[in-house]
Amino acid sequence: MPEQSNDYRVVVFGAGGVGKSSLVLRFVKGTFRDTYIPTIEDTYRQVISCDKSVCTLQITDTTGSHQFPAMQRLSISKGHAFVLVFSVTSKQSLEELGPIYKLIVQIKGSVEDIPVMLVGNKCDETQREVDTREAQAVAQEWKCAFMETSAKMNYNVKELFQELLTLETRRNMSLNIDGKRSGKQKRTDRVKGKCTLM
Repeated sequence: MPEQSNDYRVVVFGAGGVGKSSLVLRFVKGTFRDTYIPTIEDTYRQVISCDKSVCTLQITDTTGSHQFPAMQRLSISKGHAFVLVFSVTSKQSLEELGPIYKLIVQIKGSVEDIPVMLVGNKCDETQREVDTREAQAVAQEWKCAFMETSAKMNYNVKELFQELLTLETRRNMSLNIDGKRSGKQKRTDRVKGKCTLM
């Protein structure tokens, strides 16, 4: 399928098993699967509002493996925005994002005008290895936004993608085709990313 010039490309990075595919599938299809199936690379498309018109949000779900550095570099060079996913149950998954972030900076030159979101997934789990404050400190160091999500509980999933689009300053984008902001949560409530298990 040829790429459209009005495509807005979001690339999702993270270690294997952190829930990248689960987040994307929950957002695009509203589904969740308990079984882990490793991804090589999948692309999903969704129509969104863009500059009072419509464009295609193209989400690239990348491999958690480091076996494909050329694919990683290509995804970064073509990407407009980046979601860096780790699991709050794995400190190592947060540490593994460091080289990916550095590669984004190296290829893009700077992330100042590029929406980057650090995402702590699996916040419904009780066995945490990464404290919210610790992840917020990393996000501050990387000059990116931070949010905690749970693909399983469908917590902050839509909000994550809406917030990512809000961070885009070169275009006015929204998940809603009519251009109205979605969700009733205040921005500060969403970005704090606290997850409460009911």
